[in-house]
Amino acid sequence: MKGSRAGSKVAHDSGFRHHKPKPITSGDFEAYAGGADPARVSEAAHLSAQAFVHRGLANQDPEVTARLVSVAEDEGLEVLAELWSEAPARSLPGALWRLYAIRTATLNNPEAMATRFRAGAQRAQVDRIVAGVAEPPTSEEMRKTADSILSGAFDGDFAHALERTAAYCRVIALGMTDHADAADLANEARGTTLTQRATALVRTAEDLEASARLWRSDCLD
Repeated sequence: MKGSRAGSKVAHDSGFRHHKPKPITSGDFEAYAGGADPARVSEAAHLSAQAFVHRGLANQDPEVTARLVSVAEDEGLEVLAELWSEAPARSLPGALWRLYAIRTATLNNPEAMATRFRAGAQRAQVDRIVAGVAEPPTSEEMRKTADSILSGAFDGDFAHALERTAAYCRVIALGMTDHADAADLANEARGTTLTQRATALVRTAEDLEASARLWRSDCLD
């Protein structure tokens, strides 16, 4: 089952659009006849995602979890994008990519995320609770939440980490919609952009929720 890839685009200014990754070239796969083999790329994405998640869940060492959480800072989000961003949204590498991308977006722009979360939380009390952001949702709390969600993916319940991220996305999306309505009065183009990004975030939330259900039924691969 494949979901939309729209939710994987992460931006520092909006909160959710990543830098365009360096494309994988045929030279990276010259050992395979015919150049880059999409099946091999897909296999590498799935195997690497499985290694990340299962290594974390099987290991109780906090230092290992910390290294897995911080890999995007150590290696660069673009490196992870090369591995996972082209995978179907409702797959293990696709879900893992979204966890890292959303955490990175939050760490890069915590003030904007906090503002949007506060705005959205007023209309999404259940999602606010599921996301687990402490009150008041300051920029520092947003950073802590982003870290704790990803940590939970490796040392707790992976499906719950997906559901927390989905709830987080829904609250942020509602906040962005509120801000889009206000922006329309002064800058219609800006309002339209915010609305489109909010819609993409809702799709991301739907994909993460579907991935959580698949994980619980042992069907997320």
